Order: sequence, then structure tokens, then C-alpha cells
Amino acid sequence: MADTPSPPALFAEDFGDFTPTVRSLANALAATAAVRDKAGGTALAERQLLRDSGLLTLAVPAAFGGQGAAWPLILRMVRRLAQADSSLAHLFGFQHLQVASVLLFGAPAQQDRWLGATVARHWFWGNAVNARDTRLQVTRTDGGWLLDGTKAFCSGAQDSDVLNVSVATGPEPTDRLYMVLPTHREGIQVHADWDNMGQRQTDSGSVSFRQVFAADHEVLGPPGAASSPRATLRNILGQTILTEIYLGNAQGALTDAIDYARTQTQPWVMAGVDRTVDDPLLQLRTGEMWATLRAAVALAEEANAAFQQAWDQGLALSHTQRGEVGILVAAARTTAVRAALQITSQIFELMGARATTARYGFDRYWRNVRVHTLHDPVDYRSKEIGRWLFTAEPPNPYGYG
Repeated sequence: MADTPSPPALFAEDFGDFTPTVRSLANALAATAAVRDKAGGTALAERQLLRDSGLLTLAVPAAFGGQGAAWPLILRMVRRLAQADSSLAHLFGFQHLQVASVLLFGAPAQQDRWLGATVARHWFWGNAVNARDTRLQVTRTDGGWLLDGTKAFCSGAQDSDVLNVSVATGPEPTDRLYMVLPTHREGIQVHADWDNMGQRQTDSGSVSFRQVFAADHEVLGPPGAASSPRATLRNILGQTILTEIYLGNAQGALTDAIDYARTQTQPWVMAGVDRTVDDPLLQLRTGEMWATLRAAVALAEEANAAFQQAWDQGLALSHTQRGEVGILVAAARTTAVRAALQITSQIFELMGARATTARYGFDRYWRNVRVHTLHDPVDYRSKEIGRWLFTAEPPNPYGYG
């Protein structure tokens, strides 16, 4: 009698030397993800797992004590962690986004100071940079600036060590200061007011500032945020991270659905089969979803490779090259959005009514994607692509990322 074949590996899991660490971390997060999704709040123990993993310094160059990992590798890790726990993957990805901000906007001495401390002190970064929230005001004072107001959608601020803060100084997108401030500085209050239906442990609530002093040396630059096409890569990196979170949720949803259907679901009577896995319509739907997702992943990996090439160009990166990368990233993102929304909602057609039981928490995948994909309308991303195809006009480098 032939041996029963083992289930195939649905998605690649090669992270080089970091593979054992990433797998162990993902398994630990997945074990409690559904329960914690219901609880919401700050995942202190799981944030500590990220700290202890040594993966929070991947984007820090070796010159500052970090591992200097390539962006495609970091982004694949974001996807794998999102498969296990979308909220913690969000925090993991945004950690590296804040590190990138220092690399893109900071002067050499600032990079040495803050990236060195990120490694030496095991810093977890939060942010208060939402460009659309203009309630935070800034005034010049002796030796620095005074901040007053509030920022919303401050992912990772709770339990962070430092905050990357942005504030508008004028009407133009380039009229913006980026600052690095200790989270517990006098006058800063992080509010536990994130109560959305998805991404429930990203601590994405608000932060208020009351006469908070930021010294001149805490303002990133020169050269500053608008100094070059390279500096505008921050927005693109933010989009690639979100893309990987969408894809990771879709991978988690499809993986769980296949396992559940294989082990828990009874076949429909009209299928005329003894095993659910032999139902031809379920096979058809599952095959379509897997192919759709693999295609979206392939496009994302192409975009991630192009981002790395742009990053490696340094100050030689041209406006045209930056625009081409932006278009490819936009294409990957819109494709990932549609694939993830489709898959995370359709998995229940594979599993049946019992799979909607609250204890499984399978709905969290859709809720996570639905909340994140409202970050900005992907229709405008598609419009940018179409305009570029017709006119060769690149996307706005300062567009909302």
C-alpha cells in the first residue's frame, strides 16, 4: 500500500541563517494570536519576544552594530510573521521603517547615536508621523522646538522606547520636520485608545504632546526629508510593509482553511464524495485562491527587489528611477489588496458554518486586511499607474504612504 503523501508546503520559508529564529518566533506568536486578537490592548509578552529574537536590528547597518540585512529578506519576514500574527508583524515592520527614517533623513552623527543605541539598548521604536493628522503644532524656541497637539494612528507607540515624530511647518509636503524623542519625555502621553475591528494589538492609538521640548540635535538632518529622490523612499518602504502584511494575512487564512477543511469539515452530500478533500468544487476554489496569492507574492517580490536596487543607488537615484519603483510598488500593493480581501473572505466557503465559531478567530484575517487596506484608496494607486502608462508622469514622491 502506497504511503499517504504529506501535505505540500504552501509557501516558501527560506530566511537564510535567520530561518530557525523566524519559524520559532512565528510559531510562538501563532499559538496565542486568536485569543489575543479578542483581548486587544498591548501585547507586552509578545513585544518582548520580538526584542529577544534579535530581529529588531536587521535594518541597522553593520557599521552601527546591526545586521545590515537586505530589504527583500526583512519584508519576507514581515509576510511570514503576518501569517502568524498580523499585529505583531505590523510592529516588526514599522520598527524597520523607523530605522530607515534615520538612515534616510539623519545626519551621520545622528545615525551613529540613535542606531547604535537601537542595538545596544534593544530599543523598540514607535511613531507619531501620520502626515494627514495636522493637529500637532510646533513653535521655535531657544535651542529647539516646542510641540503641542495630538497625532493619531501612532502604531507601536505604547511600550516603545523612542518615537519618530513628524510635524508640518508649512503648507507644502516638504515643509516637515522629523524628530526622534524618548517616549517617556515629560509632556508626552501615549493613549490606549485603539479600539478598531482589526490590527487590534498594534497600539495604533493617539499620542498627545503638551509643551514638549525637542532640541535641535533631535531634529533629523541635515540633509532632511526633501533633500533627494532617495529620501522619498520612506513612503515607498511604508507601502511595501503594508503589502506584505496583506499577503501574510492571506497566507495565514488559506493555510488555516486548508488544514481545517482537511481535518474538520464533512463533505457536502451533493458532492458525492466520502472525503471533503475530494470535493471537486472545493479543490477548484482552493486552487484558484492559491494561484491568485502566489501571483500576488511574485509581484511583491519583484517590487521588493526593485526597491533594494533603488536603495543601493544612494544619492545617485534619479527622480525617474524613483518613480518607476513607486509604480511597481503601487502595482504590487493593489494586487495584494484585492487578493487578500478575496481570500480572507472566501475561506469560509471551504470550511463551512462551524468554522465561524468565535474560538477559531478565522475572521481576524479579513478584519486585519480590511482595516489596513483602508489606509488609503487603492483606486488612486491604480490611477497613478494608468497615468504613468499614458503620460510617463511619475507618482507624487510625497504622496500619502
